[in-house]
Amino acid sequence: MHAFSPSPYKDVDQAFALAKERYAGLGVDVEQAIGRLAKVPISLHCWQGDDVGGFEGSGEDIGGGLAVTGNYPGRARTPDELRADLDLALSLIPGTHRLNLHASYAETGGKKVERDALEPAHFRGWIEWAKGKGMGMDFNPTYFAHPKAADGFTLAHPDDGIRKFWIDHGIACRKIGAAIGQALGTPCVTNVWIPDGMKDSPIDRKAPRQRLAAALDAMFAEPLDRRHNLDAVEGKLFGLGSESYVVGSHEFYLGYAISRKKLVCLDAGHYHPTETITDKLTSVLTYLDEILLHVSRGVRWDSDHVVTLTDDLEAIAQELVRGDYLGRVHIGLDFFDASINRIAAWVVGTRCMLKALLMALLEPTAELRRLEAEGNFTARLAMLEELKTLPFGAVWDHYCKSKDVPVGPAWLGKVKAHEAEVLSRRT
Repeated sequence: MHAFSPSPYKDVDQAFALAKERYAGLGVDVEQAIGRLAKVPISLHCWQGDDVGGFEGSGEDIGGGLAVTGNYPGRARTPDELRADLDLALSLIPGTHRLNLHASYAETGGKKVERDALEPAHFRGWIEWAKGKGMGMDFNPTYFAHPKAADGFTLAHPDDGIRKFWIDHGIACRKIGAAIGQALGTPCVTNVWIPDGMKDSPIDRKAPRQRLAAALDAMFAEPLDRRHNLDAVEGKLFGLGSESYVVGSHEFYLGYAISRKKLVCLDAGHYHPTETITDKLTSVLTYLDEILLHVSRGVRWDSDHVVTLTDDLEAIAQELVRGDYLGRVHIGLDFFDASINRIAAWVVGTRCMLKALLMALLEPTAELRRLEAEGNFTARLAMLEELKTLPFGAVWDHYCKSKDVPVGPAWLGKVKAHEAEVLSRRT
């Protein structure tokens, strides 16, 4: 059989029946695990499809310490092209998911609209597209690729006028987020990330953080219905051009989120290379009702590689399931790789996130918890190791088949056909 041929459905069904029996022997209800997975939406990030370009046509460099590497052919150039690419990606991913959109992807009809003047009407095309697919959406102010962000400071800028511009941008984006949430019937998470920081060691670390806190307070001053909009703030360890000091650090935003009752965003790539976010989940969720999770894969730094099924990803999923956090954590992806087919990157990353969650849902969590409570650490370790060789793949294949998406690597053929017929014609 060719490496990318679809598996015969008969084999999928037979393998699933055997896998279901194996898991049942450990007290795991496979159907229940699949049902829980089907209710978890992953928010796909629009910026993977066009290399974080957006549609303002400003000609500004991306800036903000962000870098996209590669020049694979077929980058989306218009909103319609980006939506068409997303349509294909979503058709290859089991379940119903979400779109995570940046403000710089506004559709202004060719007119110049400054970021502090953006309105829900500029995102009507995206809202109607999502509504037609029964999807929710999330949103982000865009604090980069703009002349007023060229010196690396926005909400913490010492210039009152520039700082006010970015505050007003954030206010406008919150209103857009609320309009999105109301139109789609599911809360929109509006996430604030800024690039503010310094390349070399600053003398004054205090004043920028005081300005940032005051700016955020001004931005969030108007209360919005949480049924429509949820505010989130995202920290970072360092960025290109802000290696020595980032105003919005993890500690700063964690304190802000707890004291102001906002969501904090934990981005898997925004910490020290030897530091993982797994242990942070239970700590942060002790004090916050909900959080935002950005899943990425850093290689030696915050390089935003495509998410793969790594030990780190599995550990994140395990913590979400073991802590019963799936209803309190909003999961989104955040990577941008232009060295490979961009649609394939979406599919690989999202399917891997779902695989990790399914693996965690197939654990006999109650039994493992009982063994641990009894102090039977020998049995706990033995059970965890035995789980690693159970036929998880057969359950995943069944889930894909049940959601009418390609089983195994068969999806790649559809992506390659789209590349030959559509992407190759884009210049």
